[in-house]
Amino acid sequence: MMFDGDPLIELSHIGFAYRDAGAGDVAAGDADDYAANRAVLADFSLTVNRGECVALLGPNGIGKTTVMRIINALEFPDSGAYRFGGTPVTREQVESKNSLFAKALHQRIGFVFQNSDTQLFCPSVEEEIAFGPTQMGLPDEQIVQRVNDMIDLFALAALRERAPYRLSGGEKKRVAIASVMSMNPDLLVLDEPTDGLDERNTAVLVRVLRGFVDIGKTVLFSTHHHDIVHQLDARIIHMGQ
Repeated sequence: MMFDGDPLIELSHIGFAYRDAGAGDVAAGDADDYAANRAVLADFSLTVNRGECVALLGPNGIGKTTVMRIINALEFPDSGAYRFGGTPVTREQVESKNSLFAKALHQRIGFVFQNSDTQLFCPSVEEEIAFGPTQMGLPDEQIVQRVNDMIDLFALAALRERAPYRLSGGEKKRVAIASVMSMNPDLLVLDEPTDGLDERNTAVLVRVLRGFVDIGKTVLFSTHHHDIVHQLDARIIHMGQ
C-alpha cells in the first residue's frame, strides 16, 4: 500500500459524533470531546503538508483529540473523507482481516496519547522502545541500533533498565515518544505533549521535535501551552473558529 501523495493529511468536510460509546468507554484523552449524540466535528477540514509542524488549538471539548484519533484510524468519520499520502483511509480498509493496509498506515503514523500510561506496558524502557521495531520484523541489529539511537536522543541511558511504571510523568512521556519514534514514522501525532512536563523534559521534547521536522518529517500536536507553539514555530489551527 502506497502513501506517497503530497499533502500528507487531507481531512475534507469531516463530521463525527460519539453515538455508541458510554462515557466510561472513552479514553482519558477523549473525555472532553465526548457527549452522546453531540456532533464533535461538523464540516471540519484540515490539510497538513509533508515537513510541517502544525498545532491544534482550542478549548476542551472542541474535538482536537477526536481529529487525531481519526488521523490514526482509531475512529472513523460519519461523513466527509480522510486521505493519507493521497490514499483514502476508510473503516473497511483498516478493519479488513485480509489486508496489510492498517499495518502499513500505523507504521507511517506515530500517535502519542495524552496519558502515557495507556501505551506503556513492557517490563523495561529498553523493551518498550524495541517493541515497535520488533513488530515490524526488523533484523536484530537494526532493532538494537534504533533502541540505542532513541536512548541517546531522549537522554534515557540512566533509565534503560527501569520499569516504565516506576518513572515520573515527564520520563514516561519521553519513553512513550521514543517508543513511537523508534518506528521512524512519517507523521508524529501528539495529544498535549507537554501536559505535566517540567522545564527540563519540555526542553528535551522541543529539541527532538525540531530535529524531527528538520529532517523532513511531519508533526501534528494539540496543546494549551502557547510557549511550545512558538518554540516549534508551528502553524496554528484554531479549532472552533
